[in-house]
Amino acid sequence: MNIVGNFIGGKVTHSASSETIPVYDPASGKVVRELTQSTAEEVAQAIDVAHKAFPAWSQTSPLRRARIMFNFKMLLEKHRDELAALIVSEHGKVWSDALGELTRGMEVVEFACGIPHLIKGEYSPNVGTGVDSYSLMQPLGVVAGITPFNFPAMVPMWMFPIALACGNTFVLKPPALDPSAAVRMAELLSEAGLPDGVLNVIHCANETAEQLYTDSRVQAVSFVGSSGVAEHIYKTASAHGKRVQAFGAAKNHAIVMPDADLDATVNAIMGGAFGSAGERCMALPVVVAVGDDTADKLIARLTPLVKALRVGPGMQKGSEENEMGPVVSAVHQKKVLGYIDKGVAEGAELVVDGRGFQVPGHSEGYYVGGTLFDKVTSDMVIWREEIFGPVLGIMRAPDYQSALALVNSHEFGNGSAIFTSNGHTARDFVQNVEAGMVGVNVPVPVPMAFHSFGGWKRSVFGALNVHGPDGVRFYTRMKTATARWPGGQQTVSEFSMPTLG
Repeated sequence: MNIVGNFIGGKVTHSASSETIPVYDPASGKVVRELTQSTAEEVAQAIDVAHKAFPAWSQTSPLRRARIMFNFKMLLEKHRDELAALIVSEHGKVWSDALGELTRGMEVVEFACGIPHLIKGEYSPNVGTGVDSYSLMQPLGVVAGITPFNFPAMVPMWMFPIALACGNTFVLKPPALDPSAAVRMAELLSEAGLPDGVLNVIHCANETAEQLYTDSRVQAVSFVGSSGVAEHIYKTASAHGKRVQAFGAAKNHAIVMPDADLDATVNAIMGGAFGSAGERCMALPVVVAVGDDTADKLIARLTPLVKALRVGPGMQKGSEENEMGPVVSAVHQKKVLGYIDKGVAEGAELVVDGRGFQVPGHSEGYYVGGTLFDKVTSDMVIWREEIFGPVLGIMRAPDYQSALALVNSHEFGNGSAIFTSNGHTARDFVQNVEAGMVGVNVPVPVPMAFHSFGGWKRSVFGALNVHGPDGVRFYTRMKTATARWPGGQQTVSEFSMPTLG
């Protein structure tokens, strides 16, 4: 059995503990790899290696760092199918979705290639007589990233390309459910010319990983996962004097107005709700239909499409490709099925039931069929909590303002969308919805790499978002210099507050 190791100091290593845990193929339920489990001492070693690599890497010119990112992007393109196969085999998403994840990750690498421009600072000559002022954007030191299972390649690439391009060194803890893509990307970065020790990948239990946000040598930590863990990491790491960006759960909504293009809206909802089996923090699990007539039309259109979803293994390509794969694990399958049970018990109308779904020849796979609820209300658990599975709930509101108030009442504010043909309504929604990322006739409004990704309310902890301009700000600190080069010695002591001009 292939063992997935750490990547420390430029090479793959296995833990001295010899402890491993199984990595499953969600489509078959079979073990496909074993994952090394590191000790606390080995996590400390990874931090130490990154700490020792920082001085030389931080002094490497931004142009040289950018060229390594260019090389890395070319290697990602060359090995795209290999990386996609790793994602499919461990996460379960379908082939085109795995390729899409890689593409969105590579866009951040492209953004990081512009680092000489992004960190060049500002310069103001003659702010006073013979005095110039300028700013420098300098790296922090060792930074860490803890990433989730749902995007084993893209979310790490939200973090480390910008962090490395800014001159930091990085320690990454990928998810235990699908760890291989992270290690392979580290190998490709080494091939691209990244010096040993600048990027390190460590696999360990969550408790052991606490060093990544408590060790004094780590200056900042990025986290994506559940809100409870995000809040814990934010508070703990902040108490240890670190910068933190921690992204938690979501419950994204789409308001559908009566004037929306129904065909386009239904197609958008299907992809937003059931793409990647709903295992996206930007998935679209709730639709708020304005008016009973709108809701009835949506249910009538959605029902046959949800029933007809092609569900199965993700390795098929082209016309044979399935539309939805399994969920990531047996534990998560049980959790999603439990939410469907809860929705029925609470009185939501189950229109399409995804429980008991079987794929011929893959009876041990972790499948949940597409599920559709109608008449979901705000007192139900299936509305309040993030299900993270292929479960879509339809809510009903009498008018736009009621729908907006419902969306804004939720504790999470990651993303939200509206479907309408009315520009005034769309503009009002963009201005007044309490969410960090907003779509207008777009179901999954994930910003491009040159903008920043982040939600509001309990979907995020920390002031700066990930990638884009905020990513550069997060991984650098500004230093401002005020300089005078006098022609002679200063002969008078100045005791008042200095003023320039």
